[in-house]
Amino acid sequence: MLTYKVVELNTVTDEELEAAINKWIKEGWSLDGIHFAMREASKRPAMAFILFTKEDK
Repeated sequence: MLTYKVVELNTVTDEELEAAINKWIKEGWSLDGIHFAMREASKRPAMAFILFTKEDK
């Protein structure tokens, strides 16, 4: 059975994404995907949701 983790980022930069991904990968989680929430007035994402999975033992 898989356990899921969702990490929300309010500051969406390459450094923030990299730091969050590296942190949870080191803790044994596997990257499952990244979803961005966009603002209508901007081309930059307002938020990012990073999804991870981990196999239950």
